[in-house]
Amino acid sequence: MTRTPRFSESIEAQHQRVDADDWDDIYVVGDVHGCLSELETLLDQLDPSDDDLVVFVGDLVRKGPDNHGVVDLVRSSPNMLSVRGNNEEKILRGEKDPDDLTDEDVEWIRDLPVVISWEGATVVHGGIDPRMSREEHTVDDLQNTRSLVPGGSYDPPFWWEEFEGPETVFFGHTVLEAPALADYAVGLDTGCVYGGELTAYDWHAKELVTLDVGRTVEERKDSKFIDPRSPVLAK
Repeated sequence: MTRTPRFSESIEAQHQRVDADDWDDIYVVGDVHGCLSELETLLDQLDPSDDDLVVFVGDLVRKGPDNHGVVDLVRSSPNMLSVRGNNEEKILRGEKDPDDLTDEDVEWIRDLPVVISWEGATVVHGGIDPRMSREEHTVDDLQNTRSLVPGGSYDPPFWWEEFEGPETVFFGHTVLEAPALADYAVGLDTGCVYGGELTAYDWHAKELVTLDVGRTVEERKDSKFIDPRSPVLAK
């Protein structure tokens, strides 16, 4: 039995625990960034029943064409949950414009957890720093952790290369050329809004499901895509 280590009291208040036995299957979906049509196509491909849970790694919104549509879909679905990503946080802090989001959308986002977990799994947006205890982590840490090099946001080593569990952590935030599959971490942001793929993970089957998006909504520099398969990044 693998239990999620306890976070600080303030994080625990924003930690949603799920009983996996309540669901036939659990799917974890990468960063959607307002790409409603791509999300709908992926969901058609996954074909979750009402007894399956769909969990999102955050960044449902910003940069894409239909942020409200994505929020409305997730909010209105009893079997869908999401953590709060750094892009949601920027809207709440007034650092970014809410675009087409309604006041009701923003209030719903405000109530999203920063951690979702079930036995053997934790979902956060950015990552977990293996050099710190869980209780030391802040909301910013959980939403933005990437490189373990001071000031080196896109320089290896990355947190998931050094993380040793005990549970599997699912994360987004870091835009990847392919899903990151480490011993205790799975990275699912494969650049949907940047012309990449929208990726999901089937918890029971232990399989990835990918959708080739086929369009680029926003351009991104090649230097801000990370290839987790590169030997440079290998331990």
